Amino acid sequence: MSGEEPSGEKSFEPTDKRKRDAAGKGDVLRSKELATAAAVLVGATWMSWAGGWLYDALVQSLHQGLVWDRADVDDFAPGAMMMTMMIAVLPPIIVLGALVILSSLVSQLGFGTGIWVPKNLAFKGSRINPLSGLKRMFGPNGLIEIVKGLAKIGLLGTVAWAWGLSHFAGLTTLGRGDLAQQLGFAWDALITLAYWLGGGLLLIALADVPVQFFRRNKRLKMTLQEVRDESKEQDGSPEQKAAIRDRQRRMAMGAMAPAMREAQFIITNPTHFSVALAYDPERADAPILLAKGRGDRALAMRELAAEMELPVLQYPSLARALYFTTREKQIIRHELYGAVAAILAFVYSIKRGENRDAPDINVPVELRFDADGKLLPNEP
Repeated sequence: MSGEEPSGEKSFEPTDKRKRDAAGKGDVLRSKELATAAAVLVGATWMSWAGGWLYDALVQSLHQGLVWDRADVDDFAPGAMMMTMMIAVLPPIIVLGALVILSSLVSQLGFGTGIWVPKNLAFKGSRINPLSGLKRMFGPNGLIEIVKGLAKIGLLGTVAWAWGLSHFAGLTTLGRGDLAQQLGFAWDALITLAYWLGGGLLLIALADVPVQFFRRNKRLKMTLQEVRDESKEQDGSPEQKAAIRDRQRRMAMGAMAPAMREAQFIITNPTHFSVALAYDPERADAPILLAKGRGDRALAMRELAAEMELPVLQYPSLARALYFTTREKQIIRHELYGAVAAILAFVYSIKRGENRDAPDINVPVELRFDADGKLLPNEP
């Protein structure tokens, strides 16, 4: 055992079952960076394709808020004016918000095997516990998040700076000329900035995905004892497997009991196969195979034979030949008549109290099988 890995060290890769169990508890691959990138890019795409609706709503809202007539002055109602401005821009903003939320959900559910765990929305005191917060901030994960945050600020700042340089000339003219032209330029510039920042966020997400995979894989690694316990849970303990086999044997014994009561002797492999035979001249001209089995069923037949005091004889080649060539309740192959007749005569002599040696029998070469039922023509 000196070379065996310590059972308390988490050095084994997580099994599929452990991953499924973790996913069922909400521990799946998640990337906030991917959700942010998806939201920004979807929002920018919507504004570039259907943003005219929002642009017209904003223009209408500004017009209603900035253009007054005599009636507005005489009956000044700033609350009603603000409500009118909000109603004008509310429908396109709702659609935009719905698309952004949907893109975030799809990116996270698709990235995290599509599992939604409602209990993750439940209140957890650890989320507002100051000590837990400090541990997250100054622990290894906190340091990783700080590095990611600094990298994000640096990259997005560089992207914004490059965007500003490319639009510098247009930005310096804002405030001059026609209002509609200025709003149109600002709208196009805003969409372009969103695309630029979305591209930068996508680069961050592509770097964050393998990091999240590595962190989750490390978090789910298993100890040697956990691997053993899971193997026991899946395969069952030796005691459970023995109990299952015992139940199966008892069920087989119950099903085979009527046929075994008619049998005169059992031929075995000796451990893998068993066949029960009987010869009744009034019933058939040759011996009949009443029951057969392999594995636990063969063991059940031997246990029944012991209870019924039936002779059990070990002839491996003959047991396999009978098993693979004859169905239950059928006459055996004529090529095996001689071998079975010799055994039958031996059984009769035992019942008469004679002391004889078990006969040597010969199985035809064309009926010699291995344990898988394949012919062994060259078997000696």
